[in-house]
Amino acid sequence: MAAIRALIVDDAAWVRQDLRTVLTLAGETGKEKRIEIVGEAADGMEAIRQADVLQPDVILMDLEMPVLDGYKAAQQIKAHIPACRVIALTVHDYEAARRKAFEARMDDFIVKGTDVCALVQVISGIKKEGVNHGS
Repeated sequence: MAAIRALIVDDAAWVRQDLRTVLTLAGETGKEKRIEIVGEAADGMEAIRQADVLQPDVILMDLEMPVLDGYKAAQQIKAHIPACRVIALTVHDYEAARRKAFEARMDDFIVKGTDVCALVQVISGIKKEGVNHGS
């Protein structure tokens, strides 16, 4: 089974690095890699450019970023790459943020600090949905 190709989008470099590290480690089972981090972006505009080039299966998207926020970036990405799954990954755990994320066509909503196993499970769930246009 091909690895899930993921793009990490967050304006904080340390968050991107931490996610890259934990998802790479948690996404490996023996010699098989379940999650492959294919790129990173620091704002919504960069995320759109990276998504067009890399064609990831899933994007972990921060909501509040400079230049272009995650909500608007998700809308544009989903318009051009509808099969790509966009997961909001944010500290904003309130109903208005969730509603706005789903209105922006995001596929899931995860609060930063969620258990790594739960995050891997959500990302891995896209294989079960039959989404893997990157392989």
